[in-house]
This record gives sequence, C-alpha cells and structure tokens, in this order.
Amino acid sequence: MSSLKELEEKSIYILREAKNRFKNPAILWSIGKDSTTLIWLCKKAFFSEVPFRVIHLDTGYKFDEIYEFRDRYAREWKLDLIIAKNEDADRSGACPSKDRFECCNLRKTQNLKKTIEKYGFDAIIAGIRRDEHGIRNKERYFSPRDKESRWNIFKLKKNREGDSPLESAQDTEFSGWDIYASDFGKDTQHVRIHPLLHWSELDIWEYIKKENIPVAKLYYSKEGKRYRSIGCEPCCSPVASNACDINNIIDELKTTKTKERSGRAQDKEDEYNMQRLRSLGYM
Repeated sequence: MSSLKELEEKSIYILREAKNRFKNPAILWSIGKDSTTLIWLCKKAFFSEVPFRVIHLDTGYKFDEIYEFRDRYAREWKLDLIIAKNEDADRSGACPSKDRFECCNLRKTQNLKKTIEKYGFDAIIAGIRRDEHGIRNKERYFSPRDKESRWNIFKLKKNREGDSPLESAQDTEFSGWDIYASDFGKDTQHVRIHPLLHWSELDIWEYIKKENIPVAKLYYSKEGKRYRSIGCEPCCSPVASNACDINNIIDELKTTKTKERSGRAQDKEDEYNMQRLRSLGYM
C-alpha cells in the first residue's frame, strides 16, 4: 500500500510532466472532492499557483452549495476560471427528467468538446480514479483523443511483413517507470491526463484530512444522510450515513459495502451507458 506521500509525489510528477509537455493544457474542476484535491496538488506542484486554466462545466443543475464553493475558492485561490455552458442544450430543452443520457451528453461531453475547440486546449487534466467505476479502471495516465474525443485511438507504425500496421497510442505508457508517451500521432486532437488514477476514495479523504483541504458541506451527514459522489442535483441522491465530520467519513469508508457512486442515477451509471458516454468524450 502506497503512503500518502508516495501518492502525492506521483501525482505532482504527472502534473509537472503535463506542464512541460503540452503548450495549452487546462484542468477540469467539478467542485467535487477529487477535482478539488487535484487543484490542491497543482498548488503544491507549482508553488501555490495553478498555472492552468480551470474549466467548470456548468450544467445549470448543480447544487447551490457547489456554486457557492466554486465562487469562493476560485477567488481565494486566484484561479483562471472558465465557466462553460452549452447553450445548445438549453435551446433543445435537454434535462434530466426527459433523458439523462442525452442531457449528460449535451451539458457535459459536448460542452467540454466545444470548450476544447474554442480555446484550443491540447491537454485536459481530470480527477478521475480507477476505483470509481469499472470503465475508468481501464484508463491510462496519458490518454490520447481524436478530433471526436474518442478514446484509445490507433496510429500507423512501421512494421515488418505480417505484422499489424496499427499500434494503440496508449500502449506506449509504462507508468511503473514514470515513462509516458508524448507523441501520439497526427490523429490526436488532445490528450486526457489523469494524475489521480492510482488513488482510492479512502486515500482522497485521508489526504483531505492531512492537508486540511476544504470540501463542499454536502459530503457531511445531515439528518442521517450524506452525498458520497456529487454531480447534478436531479441525478444524485444521498446515502444513509451518520458521518458528520472527516474522521467519521474515514472510519465509515473502512467498513462500508456501499459503492461510492451508488447515489448517482443508475440509468447512466451502468457499464453500457458509461462506455457509450466515454466513447463520445465523457470524462
């Protein structure tokens, strides 16, 4: 089991690699515990500054507490914040009560793609973890995407007779040796970078405690319920819990059998729909 110091050092190394290798990277901030930890790690990696533009994909359906937290800490941490909204989703009337998949696709995935194109970002840094979801368990630290933001693209290679002419752009990564590809071929439009892949939910909370990182109050129990994973308000439900402070949360996570994303709308969370969303460019 890695120590928090080892987890931190690996993430900081990846963040510095991202800064060094890409001309115009940006970082996603959902205002959840993971992406807020990622912002904190950026501050540690770059001497109390975040040298990337910060993107908040505003679906229009976030909790009031999320907007309040965003505005407060964007000011306090002097973040270069982009609040991205997809006006096409508003015009179409896409909403969770009609079709959660389409709403998520328009307000998150297509919103992100438009933002990447508008600002010309060549890398997007995200706070996903492998233990969150079976689909995310397949990810790499540096994940190339094509012009449609499709995942795990292939590139042509020189080959001997009888060999396949295709090579997965992701297969060039050897994270155990801190070796990451930087040339993904001409078909790569941008690269997704995942500095928190090796962390667990428990690791995140233990690090939040150690570093005294602020998080939204929604994570703490109120009247016997709390949110473990926070997304859009209509698509999230609290789980039964009496964990009203960070020590209680850590103790709870050491014994709970409840999945972290069990409070998310399950018609979007199943393996098939999550794979569909990620194939379209979802985080």
